[in-house]
Amino acid sequence: MNDLLGTKFAAAGLKNLPVETEVEARLPAAVAAAAGRSPKVAEFRSRPEIPLVRPIKIAIKTKGKILLIPPGDILAVEAEGNYVLLRRPSDSYLLRESISTMAAKLEAYGFIRIHRSVLVNATCVEEIHPGTTGEYVLRITGGKEYMVSRTYKNNLKSLAHSWIGTDSFEET
Repeated sequence: MNDLLGTKFAAAGLKNLPVETEVEARLPAAVAAAAGRSPKVAEFRSRPEIPLVRPIKIAIKTKGKILLIPPGDILAVEAEGNYVLLRRPSDSYLLRESISTMAAKLEAYGFIRIHRSVLVNATCVEEIHPGTTGEYVLRITGGKEYMVSRTYKNNLKSLAHSWIGTDSFEET
């Protein structure tokens, strides 16, 4: 077949075109080198796009029914012994869960830990002002204020990178 193409090219006055381009020639060597570094490369299959954050709802059993609350509706989560209190603008609910477990589950939804017993929804923060002994006072939607302990002050600083006009916050 290649000879037939070669004679047709010659008859037409064209040079024989290379069968492979330079990139195509180097591709098998590159794949082999990558497969040597990571065995997963050799088994590459395209995967469907998986969302980073699954849409979830928090299920709370109350008065004989199960209430499903989206995480965005929660202003703050406060520890109450073996329970957590989920604060919403109009009401609050107790849930039997540890504050550490809630922090891990809600971190992907914009909740930050500001105290050993408090998580706040970062989208609900309205005001932050420094206290007298190195802590901060944080006010959320609805006027509720929480103390940000020195231990968790760095959580505010990492969150401040996404805010506009936070140069002065970074220096304090």
